[in-house]
Amino acid sequence: MRIDVVTIFPQMFKAVEDCGMSRVAIERGHLELGLWDPRDYAEDNYRRIDDRPYGGGPGMVMQAPQLSRALRAAKLEADGKVVYLSPQGQTLTQEKVRELAGGPALVLLTGRYEGIDQRVLDAEVDEEISIGDYVVAGGELPAMVLIEAMVRCLPGVLGNNESIDAESFSNGLLDWPHYTRPEEFEGRSVPSELLGGNHDKIRRWRLKQALGQTWLRRPDLLKDKYLSDEEVSLLREFKIQTSEQGQESSQ
Repeated sequence: MRIDVVTIFPQMFKAVEDCGMSRVAIERGHLELGLWDPRDYAEDNYRRIDDRPYGGGPGMVMQAPQLSRALRAAKLEADGKVVYLSPQGQTLTQEKVRELAGGPALVLLTGRYEGIDQRVLDAEVDEEISIGDYVVAGGELPAMVLIEAMVRCLPGVLGNNESIDAESFSNGLLDWPHYTRPEEFEGRSVPSELLGGNHDKIRRWRLKQALGQTWLRRPDLLKDKYLSDEEVSLLREFKIQTSEQGQESSQ
């Protein structure tokens, strides 16, 4: 997959190139990263890419000509969908990550200041994506979040492809709790279901915990999710156990 990023801070993406799974993906040839600085497409000696907004108001707005030229240059290298990282966009989900990671190319547009000229959005952008209901200084960190999430979905990147299917949100549920050695730590023990080597018992415990954690923390995810008979039964068990534990702690 090829991902091109239009950004006035290309140096920030050294972290993507040099660290973690994205570095592995680049080294293995699963990811190609292109960086495009709109300042390189400015026509004045100051390489200016922003100006005051029409109508007045605080802050500056990124200008349309420089951004459009940078975007079009990026699309000449690999003609992919253009995504603008924006608080006004659709909230990013694992389903959307998988969808975007399934394409051959993607162009990410990152904004700064008060935003970018609306005419760029109207003419060049296919989709807007938000990583949450809050505001950061620019689109670079959201773009890196999206890249990190997509990289994990690319075939051949993770050492164990089963890890993808077992992660939070991959099946519409939150993740189950994880444990490793030592078996006991400061008076807390690993659940007995994980110790006996019974694979079906382990599977059922993990599924029950995933259902339960989702019910406790993100009940909205269960609202429209179809649950099998086994899942309904396991979730009922979790609720009963949680209620009993709450009664014991209040005594």
